[in-house]
Amino acid sequence: MTWVETARTAIDAIRTRRMRSALTVLGMLIGIAAVILTVGLGQGAQAQVASQIDALGSNLLIVTPGSATQTSGLRGGRGTATTLTAADAAVLADRAVAPDVAAVAPVSTSTQSVLADGTNWTTSIVGTTPSWLGVRARTVQLGRFFTQPELDAAGRVAVVGATTAGQLWGARSPVGQTMSVGGLQLTVIGVLNTAGSTVGGDQDDQVVLPSTTYAQAFGGGSPAVSTIYVEATGQDSLSAAYQETQNALFTSHGVTADTADVTVSSQASLVQTATTTAHVLTVLLGGIAAISLLVGGIGVMNIMLVSVTERIREIGLRKALGATPRVILRQFLVEASLLGLVGGVLGLGLGLVGAAVLPHAIGQPVAVSVAAAAAALLVSLVIGVAAGVYPANRAARLAPIDALRSE
Repeated sequence: MTWVETARTAIDAIRTRRMRSALTVLGMLIGIAAVILTVGLGQGAQAQVASQIDALGSNLLIVTPGSATQTSGLRGGRGTATTLTAADAAVLADRAVAPDVAAVAPVSTSTQSVLADGTNWTTSIVGTTPSWLGVRARTVQLGRFFTQPELDAAGRVAVVGATTAGQLWGARSPVGQTMSVGGLQLTVIGVLNTAGSTVGGDQDDQVVLPSTTYAQAFGGGSPAVSTIYVEATGQDSLSAAYQETQNALFTSHGVTADTADVTVSSQASLVQTATTTAHVLTVLLGGIAAISLLVGGIGVMNIMLVSVTERIREIGLRKALGATPRVILRQFLVEASLLGLVGGVLGLGLGLVGAAVLPHAIGQPVAVSVAAAAAALLVSLVIGVAAGVYPANRAARLAPIDALRSE
């Protein structure tokens, strides 16, 4: 019997038992689709987190204060202390101290109520320096960013995000308009380009103003800052900039690594932590989905065993007519392989449809690679073959006389 005849016989056997074969294929279909979608959700989450961290700025280091300790001895969380100042930013900006640091942007933040043209909106207020625009890899859509003279003079100017502009002025241009931030009158000189949401929240819902203006209005004149963003001269020098930043701050604060009152984080560490977490979840979800795929394989084996039992007389007749055990083995393996392959193809199709539809329904990306799709088809075929080995061996070992006498 040729391979073509074997395939035709297997297809005829599957067609003869349509309902049973359809239910068997359904088990494989659900398993393959579940694996593709769960792994795709995990990979999509990893890519989304990585892109959000990259959106914070290029070659970025983030310096945050340590934790504050109350008089009762209770320690607050990281970032609750006021150990960072504008002077620390000036030290880091000194190329003699940190030659691998390209730019530094100290930032102070708070939440304030903003009023413009009778419309009220609560948003994030950011006090910083002109270098913030480049360090955070942001651009201006309308107008301009504030300058160093405006920073030195504590100018009453501000640049707003796209979300804030839309909430306060709608479709009208806010450039040149006056806004009240916590009672402070500011003139809008620019609108930032859209950056979207990142791990730091909605980057388009904020008002950016000179740090000197911020300190006078909301900081009580204090030089303390909440965060210092440090841009390295390049990706290759990010590690060197990290060491220089840490050493410079430890020296100026008179602390060591054991008594550090600041924390320096890099994009690489943030990406690694987020990616590791997403990878663990992906493996966990993929493992759960793989169980359904295993159940589908068991279903194929069960159906093939039933098929062998029902077709004992057919097997005996084929052997009596000269069919070798190898031919019988091949026939049932091809039949099981076809069930697994059809389930894999349909499951792959369902997975691709789900990958296109789910992001719109749940708001999360689903990444499906060509390698994953090919692996899904290969796995379905392997499971089909593996599930058919035992039933096929059982059929091949039947003695012709015993098979023909079977009722």
